[in-house]
Amino acid sequence: MTAIKHALQRDIFTPNDERLLSIVNVCKAGKKKKNCFLCATVTTERPVQVRVVKVKKSDKGDFYKRQMAWELRDLAEVDAKDANKENPEFDLHFEKVYRWVASSTAEKNSFISCIWKLNQRYLRKKVEFVNVSSQLLEESVPSGESQSVAGGDEDALDDYQELNAREEQDIENMMEVCECAISNAEAFAEKLSRELQVLDGANIQSIMASEKQVNILMQLLDEALTEVDTIEGKLLSYEEMLQSVKEQMDQISQSNRLIQISNTNNGKLLDEIQFLVNYMDLSKGHIRALQEGDLSSPKGIEACINASEALLQCMNVALRPGHDKLMAVKEQQHLFTELRDVFARRLTNHLNNVFVHQGHDQSSTLSQHTAELTLPKHSPLHRDLLRYAKLMEWLKNTQREKYEGLSRTYVDYMTRLYEREIKDFFEVAKIKMAGTTKEGKGKFGLHGSSGKLTGSTSSLNKLAVSSSNSRRSQSSSLLDMGNMSASDLDVADRTKFDKIFEQVLSELEPLCLAEQDFISKFFKLQQQPTLAQVCIALCVCVKDIVRQMMNKIFQSIETELNSLIALGDKIDSFNSLYMLVKMSHHVWTAENVDPASYLSTTLGNVLVTVKRNFDKCISGQIKQMEEVKISKKSKVGILPFVTGFEEFAELAETIFRNAERRGDLDKAYVKLIRAVFMNVEKVANESQKTPRDVVMMENFHHIFSTLSRLKISCLEAERKEAKHKYTDHLQSYVINSLGQPLEKLNHFFEGVEARVAQGVREEEVSYQLAFNKQELRKVIKEYPGKEVKKGLDNLYKKVDKHLCEEESLLQVVWHSMQDEFIRQYKHFEGLINRCYPGSGITMEFTIQDMLEYFSSIAQSH
Repeated sequence: MTAIKHALQRDIFTPNDERLLSIVNVCKAGKKKKNCFLCATVTTERPVQVRVVKVKKSDKGDFYKRQMAWELRDLAEVDAKDANKENPEFDLHFEKVYRWVASSTAEKNSFISCIWKLNQRYLRKKVEFVNVSSQLLEESVPSGESQSVAGGDEDALDDYQELNAREEQDIENMMEVCECAISNAEAFAEKLSRELQVLDGANIQSIMASEKQVNILMQLLDEALTEVDTIEGKLLSYEEMLQSVKEQMDQISQSNRLIQISNTNNGKLLDEIQFLVNYMDLSKGHIRALQEGDLSSPKGIEACINASEALLQCMNVALRPGHDKLMAVKEQQHLFTELRDVFARRLTNHLNNVFVHQGHDQSSTLSQHTAELTLPKHSPLHRDLLRYAKLMEWLKNTQREKYEGLSRTYVDYMTRLYEREIKDFFEVAKIKMAGTTKEGKGKFGLHGSSGKLTGSTSSLNKLAVSSSNSRRSQSSSLLDMGNMSASDLDVADRTKFDKIFEQVLSELEPLCLAEQDFISKFFKLQQQPTLAQVCIALCVCVKDIVRQMMNKIFQSIETELNSLIALGDKIDSFNSLYMLVKMSHHVWTAENVDPASYLSTTLGNVLVTVKRNFDKCISGQIKQMEEVKISKKSKVGILPFVTGFEEFAELAETIFRNAERRGDLDKAYVKLIRAVFMNVEKVANESQKTPRDVVMMENFHHIFSTLSRLKISCLEAERKEAKHKYTDHLQSYVINSLGQPLEKLNHFFEGVEARVAQGVREEEVSYQLAFNKQELRKVIKEYPGKEVKKGLDNLYKKVDKHLCEEESLLQVVWHSMQDEFIRQYKHFEGLINRCYPGSGITMEFTIQDMLEYFSSIAQSH
């Protein structure tokens, strides 16, 4: 233990200017035994501070470290557990109780005795020792433990004194005089002993000679001791005084800490009060504005807006913990609640009155719009109400029920107002479409363009076309388009309808957009930029609310539009073309502004109806084509639905120029042209008066000319097909017609070609009985030039009867017959040269004769 004590003194306490007085090896009671040392120490500097220090070995076990220290003045009690029996346990009561178990009872007793002595010597406040033997609390301790107490340590430290420089020099001189000091220690020791005896004897003699001086010296020593006792008494009194001063200074320091804490608390309390005053105080001006502020004047509204925002800020202030328990805070919150309710009632009643008042003022201006195709503008109403937008936002944040009630009231009022306006607006539109006035007739006199422009009966008989109904009223078709398009009045009616329909859509569009914009601003339903995941949900919710309000307010628009569309379709089914283009354009415009807006959705729904009518119009035209019947006594000519398709295409190309829904027209074109092709062939097959080839040739020539002139890209394949059909049937008609004037000659050479085809050599054909040279000369003699010309003249007259004047194909057909006749003539000559070589047989007329025949016949007619 002594080695450990010296090691601790050297390594831990000497660097800290401390002296180790006692040590005990301990471990904590009741836990796994981890040994450490409790050390009693005092500082080497004044004033002396006494501590109990806990020291333990490091985790590596190669050195000691200081772990914890307690001031001895903080020690309240020492409990030795048992004063009569040996017990290694003891407790030290500092700020809490530390329970220890010493390695031996002797070490525990020595440590407690040291603590008792230090307490008696240095502390004014005495420590209470419990269950400690009275023997340990005496000044002296057993000799066996003298090295473990404070006094023993101090004496032991005082026993050893170092030599000063003079003493060291004297010893060295003495050793130099005696040569045997190093070589013969015994001789040197004897010499020193003899000299010491001589010096002692001299000293005794000197003392005996100076007994008087000794007595005087002893008296002076006694007096010095008396003075020393006096000085020690004074020092003790000074120490006691300093101890009291220390306690007073400690008390002052403690008092200063309490004052500082009090100041800190007062500052925090002031901050809390200032916080409540700053954030929960509403000015009298704001209170007066909320209670009785004028909600009809701009200044009053502005004052109410500022007051409501200040009130909302006070109500939403984030109170700190404990504020809600303060009576003043509760009273202020109650005041805010009452002001909120009062102002919410005032604002709700005022806005309800504003809605009613504005409704009366707005309805009084409706009469001036009844005769015009315009809708009343609501911008004054919106401008007046938008002054209350911030108050509506405040109401939305504070009184949700009243806010929603106002929303319903506004929607109900505007629904009735817009329903009257829209109904009157569409009634004027219908009157203008029908070409009459509401005052002139109790009901609309609706007559379709076909009813007004039916065309002459003679022209219909000339065309020899009849439909299942002798007359279609209130709708137009491709069958009578030829007559309708000839009327400037019909074109004017369609142009007028187009302008009226465009005016209707142009009036509705700004009306709906302005109302939706107002609703979003007034009821604070704008889409605010937020975080991505919040923005999506918020946008969907806001759009749904706006759409629901717009659907309720303008619930009559879609119905009225569908009614107007039905009327336009009833007046003239071709109006669906105008409506499809106009409606598609407005839908496209609305979607560019806001794809989810009420206007975009509503117009999109109506567009479906328009597209359905357009498809029905196309289907109706196709059905009428299929129901066409031809006269058995008249030639067919250009079929009405062919010319009807031409005029439909001309009209559609004009209407759909730069239109967004061009694809719908292209699909309709394909359906119509296929129906036209199919029904042309049907009529050609059923025709008895006019040859099938003529019907096909003329009508497909007309279709080809129409498609070439209009240049409809989606019908390019049909254009080529029409040309092909026209060319084929022209050729077929020419060949079949030319077989009639030279019938016997044609039959003869057809027989020759048949023999050759059967394998008979061409030079041997003349040996066939039916096709010998005599038979050939006989057939040729039947067709002299005069007869040929006569036959061609009859052929020309027959072709003229077959062909119609509208298409002007007579000269084309006659020229094609001329070319075909020449081709046949050359073919016949070739057969004669090959099959009848050297016979000298030739035709009775030449090619030049044929050219003169064809030319003279064409000129004569």
